Amino acid sequence: QVRVVESGGGLVQPGGSLRLSCAASGFSFSSYDMSWYRQGPGKERELVAVMPGAGVWRNYADSVKGRFTISRDDAKSTVYLQMNSLKPEDTAVYYCKATQLLTTYWGQGTQVTVSS
Repeated sequence: QVRVVESGGGLVQPGGSLRLSCAASGFSFSSYDMSWYRQGPGKERELVAVMPGAGVWRNYADSVKGRFTISRDDAKSTVYLQMNSLKPEDTAVYYCKATQLLTTYWGQGTQVTVSS
């Protein structure tokens, strides 16, 4: 049974930090590209960060470069998103996605709210 479960969301003040986790099971995690997406209120879902299964490169949306860092621990089948210097416009539901060729798995999302 495939499971993709995000955690770590919450309410944080502007300038604060959060670390999201995405724990996966039921598939060969290390061979999947892992990415984080977000969907803000009234907005379309957008790619935030991606990290391939076998590579060391990472790609980020321009809006989060220098503030967010994606990482993965294949031994724990977990991908992380460290978010620093958070802004109100980062408020969104954050989703984790696992992709390999034509196979995709999504998590249920975790809410991040940046507000004073």
